[in-house]
Amino acid sequence: MHLKITTWNINSVRLRLDQVGRALDEIGPDILCLQETKCPDNCFPLEGLRAFGYPHIAQVGQKGYNGVAILSRFPFASVDPQAWCERSDARHIAVTLGPEAGKAAGFVVHNFYVPAGGDLPDPEINPKFAHKLQFLDEMRRWGRTREARPAILVGDLNVAPLEHDVWSHKQLLDVVSHTPIEIETLETLREEGGWIDGARRLTPEPTKIYTWWSYRSPNWAIANKGRRLDHAWLSSDLAGTLRSVDVHAATRSWTRPSDHVPVTASLEL
Repeated sequence: MHLKITTWNINSVRLRLDQVGRALDEIGPDILCLQETKCPDNCFPLEGLRAFGYPHIAQVGQKGYNGVAILSRFPFASVDPQAWCERSDARHIAVTLGPEAGKAAGFVVHNFYVPAGGDLPDPEINPKFAHKLQFLDEMRRWGRTREARPAILVGDLNVAPLEHDVWSHKQLLDVVSHTPIEIETLETLREEGGWIDGARRLTPEPTKIYTWWSYRSPNWAIANKGRRLDHAWLSSDLAGTLRSVDVHAATRSWTRPSDHVPVTASLEL
């Protein structure tokens, strides 16, 4: 069985609904995980998304910011939205795939949107950065105690952990998303949770991988000052099933694009 899971920070699902449809048509994933849907629950475009051929949708949203959603060809056995840092800010939802998913039945798919952290990498003066570190630390504790079963963790984790996950390691060490404390925290939670970084398992350093290019750069493709903020991790029992991790950079050139691009992990079960 071939299983494709795509993750994408869409930066407003209603604004880019047509782009979601185009990406689904071109990529053809079995499961699409969206972050930053920026949509309250009562306005979420369920029917529009189902019309693309994904009848099973789990989502939790807020007006104007955050929000995560999972679209699937397969039914869910369960849906579990979870609050973090004692806030109901729609940053995590998990689903367990039902028996109709065949060999993937019982797999848990986690979709995360980690806080960006603001501009100043100092938790003493920047509450947004403090919140980000708290969120990552809670993820670390959660990962150590989660139930041992096949699982996939994807999303905008807002950290580029490795030297070649950014355009300039030296210049970005004091820039939020690539500071040493963020890198250490993310890598610790990944290792302690038994997660495998899919992209780097198949494409190790020093090859550069980016999934985000700032809106502030009008010639983003020429400058190519990107960061790898979007990730696809697998539990260790799925390591042998991973066949590819593809970054769909072409979407960054679409009209009014998200600053993030989709990332697709393909598994052979």
